[in-house]
Amino acid sequence: MSESILQFDSVSLTYGEPDRQPREVLREVSFELPAGSAVALVGRSGSGKSTLLHLAAGIAVPTAGTVHLAGNDLGTLGEGQRTVLRRRQVGLVFQFFHLLPHLSVAENICLPGWIAGRGSAELDRRVLSLLERVQLADRAEDPVGKLSGGEMQRVALCRALLRKPALVLADEPTGSLDERSGQEVLELLLELTRDEGGTLLFVTHSRELAAYADTVWRLHDGRLQELARAGS
Repeated sequence: MSESILQFDSVSLTYGEPDRQPREVLREVSFELPAGSAVALVGRSGSGKSTLLHLAAGIAVPTAGTVHLAGNDLGTLGEGQRTVLRRRQVGLVFQFFHLLPHLSVAENICLPGWIAGRGSAELDRRVLSLLERVQLADRAEDPVGKLSGGEMQRVALCRALLRKPALVLADEPTGSLDERSGQEVLELLLELTRDEGGTLLFVTHSRELAAYADTVWRLHDGRLQELARAGS
């Protein structure tokens, strides 16, 4: 393990609505996520897990405290700057894939490259290499609608990893899959992230899948607790 790719320092987030009591979602959360690690985040629904990922990606900003991503204090950056940093440094994986049905498998994976203004033979080779890793090279030109749920999530993994992000954030990446497909997807996510030299923080409700991580954290009542480390 080396330097931290992600650091929270006394981060709190409070939602306020007119005529309603403010709701504190996160309370003084502090941690350092070492580069190259894999961490599982568990907790009950509504405990703030997705909110923590949004803060880590710079999609949201904290009410108090600081978030550093790849050495950048996100609180000092404007929304546009955070968006550019997120595209360069973060790969996002969601529960429900968020693939575009009118595009092919390969085209869906290419999207982050196209958004970055890149379209080249090198990009095509990268897409094919990722598809080979997830055993979908023969489906590259198929519409994504022809794929199973597990296959769609494999495509989503390839899209998230296309630009070799330093940090991969996965929010319930197996939540819409059956047990076997979910296990296969998580194993691929861990393998690909590690092979690419990235760092993984994933949310799960499954204790069995959380055990694949180096470390397990739990959010409870807005506070973060470390439950276990690999080998302990």
